[in-house]
Amino acid sequence: MIYFDNAATSYPKPPAVAEAVAAALGGFGNASRGAHAWALAASRTVEGARASLADLFGCSLPERVVFTKNVTEALNLAIAALRGHIVSSEAEHNAILRPLHRRGKYSLAPVDELGRYTAADIARLITPDTEAVVVSHASNLTGNIAPLQDIAALCRERGLRLIVDAAQTAGLLDIDTAALGTDALCFTGHKSLYGPQGTGGICLGKDFNPGPLIVGGTGSRSFSLDQPEDLPDRLEAGTLNSHGIAGLAAGVEYVRSRGPGALRAAANRLADRFRGGVSAVPDLTLYGDYGAAVRVPIVSLNIGGVDSTEIAGRLAEDYDIAVRAGAHCAPLLHRRFGTVEQGAVRFSFSHCNTEEEIDFAVAAVRTLASERKSGGK
Repeated sequence: MIYFDNAATSYPKPPAVAEAVAAALGGFGNASRGAHAWALAASRTVEGARASLADLFGCSLPERVVFTKNVTEALNLAIAALRGHIVSSEAEHNAILRPLHRRGKYSLAPVDELGRYTAADIARLITPDTEAVVVSHASNLTGNIAPLQDIAALCRERGLRLIVDAAQTAGLLDIDTAALGTDALCFTGHKSLYGPQGTGGICLGKDFNPGPLIVGGTGSRSFSLDQPEDLPDRLEAGTLNSHGIAGLAAGVEYVRSRGPGALRAAANRLADRFRGGVSAVPDLTLYGDYGAAVRVPIVSLNIGGVDSTEIAGRLAEDYDIAVRAGAHCAPLLHRRFGTVEQGAVRFSFSHCNTEEEIDFAVAAVRTLASERKSGGK
């Protein structure tokens, strides 16, 4: 299979990730739940992963990196701590939109025909009751990067909290939470950090202390019926996915050894090669701002009015090419693009892909477009 679905989950993982998970399955007890060798091995790996992530993201203290099962849980945790009005944008994933919809008191900055918005668009929606800005660092549909530096400066100027969804950028962009002044950087482990699914977390700013979504055992302060106040126990009730975190730790070390910028540059070269190859295909539409200086390696397209699932199905069945079709959990972007019914075909690339794979996919897209025009299959 030729795999172009890295925005959903990365493949292949570095060999060290599988090796770390296998070793954990063969020799881990329950982290923070004992003093025997296997429990201590789990605890040391979890705390080592926490320290590596703190270093990667510029988090002030390792204990302020809290593990969750995915970025969605991290975003729910952060958003649930807010009480005032929130400003976000129409470029967001449902991992932001649905928690906002459930709680109410929010406004969304509109996007233009390329799916872009500016910090000025955010500023126009700020009210005296506004408490926070919540945005995705990059769109999983267009590959556009949010104007995060400008938004961070706006938040500092207005005294607002800043919560960032880094699902598509953690491991691809250098992120310094201390320099940005983020209150919560929410990340997933299984995309460009190359960890297993079921891993993720949140890096908390020094004065942002959300309450727990769930409470329970932590291995500390067991005689109190109240959840411990100390981090990370405050937000990590129950048994951690230490086997998955072991794999995540290996993935993070892979990213740190190569550098997020180098990994992104390699993947973007392939994305640019693909986009250049298909851009002249008749009746093909691309979505996003391809003139931007910095993007993540995503190319979303449609061929005429053909349903995106039909194109993705043909790519899988006839060419063994894996892509993602449909709405990509980005409903407001699709409304803006007029693709609510059609969806879009998303190609998302990795540095592990090859030029030969890119050229094969370009030829496949050209063939599908030609067949449509001639009334073929």
